[in-house]
Amino acid sequence: MKNTQVAVYLALAFFFYAGAHATTVTLTNKCQDTVWPATLANAGSPQLSTTGFELASQASKTIDFPAAWAGRFWARTQCSGGPGSFRCVTGNCGSGDVECKGLSGSTPATLMEVHVQNNGEPDFYDVSNVDGFNVPMSITPQGGTGDCQTSSCAKNINDVCLEDLKFVSDGKVVGCKSACEVYGGVQYCCKSDDTPQTCPPTKYSQFFEEQCPQAYSYAKDDVNSTFTCKSVANYVITFCP
Repeated sequence: MKNTQVAVYLALAFFFYAGAHATTVTLTNKCQDTVWPATLANAGSPQLSTTGFELASQASKTIDFPAAWAGRFWARTQCSGGPGSFRCVTGNCGSGDVECKGLSGSTPATLMEVHVQNNGEPDFYDVSNVDGFNVPMSITPQGGTGDCQTSSCAKNINDVCLEDLKFVSDGKVVGCKSACEVYGGVQYCCKSDDTPQTCPPTKYSQFFEEQCPQAYSYAKDDVNSTFTCKSVANYVITFCP
């Protein structure tokens, strides 16, 4: 009887300990218009409970992370259509539905990348304009220890986008493309084994860096763009912070 009670107590203790250390992400839309957030897990991580949904202006939605997870979030804009015909002007994932179902988004799109450890090691997170820009975004850890800063690209780069990078819909600039997308080639599209020395910044990546110094401006912009925080309780991702 005593052994049974001990086992029950240990199981409950484990349950509450695990629950106390669960991590959530709250996505908040402070843009004037509705956005359709999307999420994609990296290889080796499960998809989250939702891979896409509608988020009205000033609304929020909270999602649980698995025990360990790595992946990305982005905003889709100007979406329309029903099941089987759903599509978006920016960030479209091509599933035909609000849920992206494991598909990545079209460029240009601002990315929020997160690697949740939940094992005592620091989490990693960043804002990235490597695939271009469509809406301002920020990510803020809540709780945690270490240098737990907000990472943000709060400026609307669409307003100042270089002429040859503009992504236009119905006469309006709704995105700012990367030089890799526009011009291709090794000068603008770094290889995986490149370094900042073998694939240095260009005038285009420097443009993105000037607008949002905390965000990745191109693939090898690691020095001031990757943030870490240990024992994070929750994250808040904000569109148009």
